[in-house]
Amino acid sequence: MSIFRDSLFAGRVALITGGATGIGRGIAEALARHGADVALLSRKAENLAAASAEIESATGRRCLALPADIRNPEAVDAAVIRTIAELGRLDILVNNAAGNFPCASEDLSPNGFGAVVDIDAKGTWHATRSAFRAWMKEHGGRILNISATLHHGGTPGQVHVAAAKAAVDAMTRTLAVEWGPLGVQVNAIAPGPIGDTEGARRLFPGPVADRLRAQVPIRRLGAIEDIASLALFVLSQAGSNLNGAILVSDGGLSLSGRFSVEPEGGPGV
Repeated sequence: MSIFRDSLFAGRVALITGGATGIGRGIAEALARHGADVALLSRKAENLAAASAEIESATGRRCLALPADIRNPEAVDAAVIRTIAELGRLDILVNNAAGNFPCASEDLSPNGFGAVVDIDAKGTWHATRSAFRAWMKEHGGRILNISATLHHGGTPGQVHVAAAKAAVDAMTRTLAVEWGPLGVQVNAIAPGPIGDTEGARRLFPGPVADRLRAQVPIRRLGAIEDIASLALFVLSQAGSNLNGAILVSDGGLSLSGRFSVEPEGGPGV
């Protein structure tokens, strides 16, 4: 049972990038369960179709499937325009689409580094710019970026992701100042390891996850539901004084010491 009222986002429309799976799917379903109509943007049409149908069935809200590559600004513009045309408005943008793979920095190719920056940093900008120009500049709105904690210290094997997410944090703060006077609030959530995502299962297999869990002060990894609930708070009226905030949700892990995401065969955590 949710601690939030069912009608919390009634009459509002949200677009979630990377919304077909993982954290994005969790946030999309949480928003729909609390009254919002939602649009999911993802590259994989098969994941989108299943997610959209399941969210509509579970919540009774409209859920629009938008197959698009976040790296393509024209495709993102088309998805935003379609969202507004079919759902009537665009109150909320959640920038969740991301790429990641562990790789020692000396082995990381220019293409590998660029691919993650293109998805995480440039993709966030493409969606943000498009939503602002198409709707939020005139009507206001909320933008929530899903960041990370990898760049808060030094995380071996993650230089590409750390650089991209640092850019997302800088974007969050800059746009919060620039667009706040126009009624657009820009915030971010920085999850630590979220145990029930495919990414965490890849990055933290078996014994690595156990060692990591032992380092978290609350002795558990995060869950998609944790991030979805925090997103509801930030995007609701309860978060009306938040702007440029980057909220860490990692059970205190980033306060307790360094952890690493080593390539396969490396020392791990």
